[in-house]
Amino acid sequence: MKTAEYYLLDVFTDHPFTGNPLAVFPNADGLATRTMQAFANELNLAETVFLGAATNTNHYPMRIFTPTRELPFAGHPTVGTAHLLAALKLVNPEQTLVLQPPIGALAVSYAQTRATFTTAQPAKVMDSNLDQVSAAALLGLETHQVIGKPVIASCGLPYHLIELADRVALEGALISATIWAEFIASSSAEQIYLYVMEQPNDIGTETGTVIRSRMFCMHASICEDPATGSAAAALTSYLAANQPDALRCQIHQGIEMGRPSVIYTAANGDVKPGLVQVGGQAIIVGEGKLYSAD
Repeated sequence: MKTAEYYLLDVFTDHPFTGNPLAVFPNADGLATRTMQAFANELNLAETVFLGAATNTNHYPMRIFTPTRELPFAGHPTVGTAHLLAALKLVNPEQTLVLQPPIGALAVSYAQTRATFTTAQPAKVMDSNLDQVSAAALLGLETHQVIGKPVIASCGLPYHLIELADRVALEGALISATIWAEFIASSSAEQIYLYVMEQPNDIGTETGTVIRSRMFCMHASICEDPATGSAAAALTSYLAANQPDALRCQIHQGIEMGRPSVIYTAANGDVKPGLVQVGGQAIIVGEGKLYSAD
């Protein structure tokens, strides 16, 4: 039996056991796809990363798996992997890191305690099959608590973006499995991203647009994610399309789960039109190994 070593990180946080957990296998060459999927299922985290050997200085191929499928792109695995490579001194943080998931190359830069990547493609926005009434029914809320008509946006993974009136609505959302099966499971997006626009002084954060969010997805059952970089990118791109000026966001997620996280995003301004920067902190919280017959 061969040994495959991995590290555990908490991402979009600087405190252990908050943020979004991630497993990274830094030496995954030689592992079959079926083994990667089995390992991801065994660890049962939202995502697990498998890195190949560097193809060039600061260039690493990357594959991302949930417990049930491979993803073309995901945000917290990108940020967490960048932090791990820097911590293991496998990259020079003064230079750009390039991670290569299936969606395409992601350029990552380091500044102070954050790793920040730029999305590989502009967001695609399309109509959602939800309206205010069905969205309210899905969330167990009153219609007036849903702001406008939801849309679907994607920078690689699609999300129904649903704006809510306030924190009370966000905290009170309770997913209806029946409505989910009717509107979400049958749509082109299997995830929903709830968000509330807030004033910076509500949370006492640095200058920028402050947002509170929650993300729900459907695998074996409806579950919640504590920090979702790909959803934050999709939302930021959608918001930036409606304003010409530079947009900087600080998105707080996971609070209702007891795993608070902070995601920093930017669009327009110095960012290439249509693309989004997504950044945050991460911390190593453990390591281990699994056995493989590959």
